[in-house]
Amino acid sequence: MKEGIHPKYDFVVIRDSSADYSFLTRSTMTSDQKIKWEDGNEYPVIDVEISSASHPFYTGKQKLVDTAGRIEKFRRKYQSGKK
Repeated sequence: MKEGIHPKYDFVVIRDSSADYSFLTRSTMTSDQKIKWEDGNEYPVIDVEISSASHPFYTGKQKLVDTAGRIEKFRRKYQSGKK
């Protein structure tokens, strides 16, 4: 590999705040925030909103959206004033 052109690839903790789930991995991302991990070492922590622990596809808790009902509600609301 050519020296000096690649970003630093080191350990980070990815933390999903909505599911209270975190895991240790390696990444080029970094952060000023640090967290003490289970092995006793401190690692940068990256906060994410959605991970496999909270994503509806992986948890099986998908929310079905009634799009036909929403369209009809929209039409009734905005076409009632037209003549």
